Amino acid sequence: MKTPILSPSLLSADFSDLKNAIKQIENSSASAVHIDVMDGSFVPEITYGQPVVKSIRKLTNLPFDVHLMVEHPETQIDSFVKAGADWITFHLEAAVHSHRLIQQIHENNKKAGISIVPSTPINQLSELLEYADIILVMTVNPGWGGQKLIQSCVDKVAELKRIRQEKGYHYLISVDGGVNNETLPLVIQSGADIVISGSAFFNGTLNWRDND
Repeated sequence: MKTPILSPSLLSADFSDLKNAIKQIENSSASAVHIDVMDGSFVPEITYGQPVVKSIRKLTNLPFDVHLMVEHPETQIDSFVKAGADWITFHLEAAVHSHRLIQQIHENNKKAGISIVPSTPINQLSELLEYADIILVMTVNPGWGGQKLIQSCVDKVAELKRIRQEKGYHYLISVDGGVNNETLPLVIQSGADIVISGSAFFNGTLNWRDND
């Protein structure tokens, strides 16, 4: 089994010391930096925007995995590209013209991702799977870190893996929410290609190397 990509979420970092957080990610087994952008509308909290992404872009060459938890993501894509995003994921639930958004991201030569919240079934993605680079399965309700993983959501990962194999699609499957030492084996065994961890990573309790 191929070891998935680890993408630590800055949502659980010390916002007053993002430089050190980036350094911690670089010194780990991580291969990307997950950046949760929240607008206070699609989710309750507000995090950071393009100026912060631009300011930390110079600190690392790791890909920036930008997760737009925002309403009207089509208005944000180009500016986050300019700020330094490499992968841009928007929410299916926040977009009317999802296929057009994927095209918009691809026109900027970036990887396009689609995310679904726990209450959204896989079948709502059926017309988009062929075109996406990443499918992000939320295993908690988005909006804040430190939540407990909803185990039933992990079944979606296995289903996405099955569909990918049957259809010959090429998307990567990402999992975000409640990933710690207890849940990590379940997430990996289900077929995740990208694992996002916030609290467990930054408090030093995630034993990622044990899963290499």
